[in-house]
Amino acid sequence: MHGPPLIGWLLVVLCAATGGYCLLQMRGEPPGAGRRIAGAEALMGWGMAVMAVPSTVLDPRPWGPPAFAAVFAVAAVRAMLPVPRGMGLPGHRLHHAVGALAMVYMALAMMVGTTGGHHHSGGMAPGRMAGGVPLLTGVLLVYFAVYVVRSGLRLVPMTDGAVDGAGAGPPGAGWSRRPELRHACRLSMGIGMFAMLLTL
Repeated sequence: MHGPPLIGWLLVVLCAATGGYCLLQMRGEPPGAGRRIAGAEALMGWGMAVMAVPSTVLDPRPWGPPAFAAVFAVAAVRAMLPVPRGMGLPGHRLHHAVGALAMVYMALAMMVGTTGGHHHSGGMAPGRMAGGVPLLTGVLLVYFAVYVVRSGLRLVPMTDGAVDGAGAGPPGAGWSRRPELRHACRLSMGIGMFAMLLTL
């Protein structure tokens, strides 16, 4: 990704930590909707972490952008496939599809932006911008901004309740299954996606 290296490394740490938490959560879930959602979020977190590595350290050309686009295109299709009742809420699946398609879009923008040299000079068709299509980028920015605000508002009462022992999850649940941590994980990924779109 482009932008200051410090921002890139902060995104790497945030997204890798989120992806690692989702993997732990996935291991503790029985087969079903919870494991499916945790797996999709782990893939998103680790994919965002790799994509956010500054290009001065890891230049993904020429294989990186096509590989990202292929992996997340499959993830988007999988998120929207019909599933048995109880195997995932439609809202979660739709959000995962939007996130995966945003990753495909960023990978394609990277591919176009790196055509013809490391710097965005020649090699691009007239009217094409290295950072993608401004209107589509703006729509995605608005979507993830709204998602971050909504996730933050949902998290506040959960963390308040956790102090009093409420909202701590089912009896005997480990820390990786606490609902407030799950929401914080989704909030972190929303922030990461918003920041990556800004640095596109």
